[in-house]
Amino acid sequence: MTSRKEYNDLPAHVAIIMDGNGRWAHQHLLPRYMGHRAGVKAVRRVVESCKDRGIEVLTLFAFSSENWRRPGDEVGLLMDLFVRTLKKEVETLKRNGVQLRFIGDRSAFNKKLRELIDMAEVYTRENTELVLVIAANYGGHWDITQTMRKLAHRVKEGSLQPEEISQELISGEISLADLPSPDLFIRTGGEQRVSNFLLWQLAYTELYFTDTLWPDFNEQALDAAIQSFRKRQRRFGQTGEQVEQLKGA
Repeated sequence: MTSRKEYNDLPAHVAIIMDGNGRWAHQHLLPRYMGHRAGVKAVRRVVESCKDRGIEVLTLFAFSSENWRRPGDEVGLLMDLFVRTLKKEVETLKRNGVQLRFIGDRSAFNKKLRELIDMAEVYTRENTELVLVIAANYGGHWDITQTMRKLAHRVKEGSLQPEEISQELISGEISLADLPSPDLFIRTGGEQRVSNFLLWQLAYTELYFTDTLWPDFNEQALDAAIQSFRKRQRRFGQTGEQVEQLKGA
């Protein structure tokens, strides 16, 4: 098993699009809902694996702002699964030192779910072993738009000048502002796109795509992604020679 004790170049922040629940169910001749239930089990495995490896932040794309376009019955089942999973897992997360956060537009959720989300965040906020971020009713376009609105209000009220708006200011207002940007992005299920996920935050993230369907994603699959990450040279606009010089300094 990979651990931070073995080497110090693990990603601090891993972000995952959990794709393939429906196809997994189809392959197993099961209704789509059973694929989502199997996906919850994969979430448990990956949260535990990230914690064991010393990864600091794990962000999971649970429900996008575009997922409302799915059939109403499936959306309803997903919301029900969301509620039941949250009720069931929050005590385990608390006990294991996992801090739970949510990003996205909560206004579309019913009152019961909003209250559960608020309760889970407050209940686990002192935990420090792993920050688990759930992106629910989230979209990168929404994230950037709501950030621009915040800044526009400050300009309107006179506390900010337009020329003072900078990348650093935007980064300080956008979702996950207090956390490191993702080092490693993983998408399961064979698709190779970011699908409106963390568009601002993924600017220099290493991308990793796998054909493995999400319910089958396990610690070995996670380690394969981490090993791919470790082989890459992250230059952030510099040359390879500059990066090597900095390593040797």
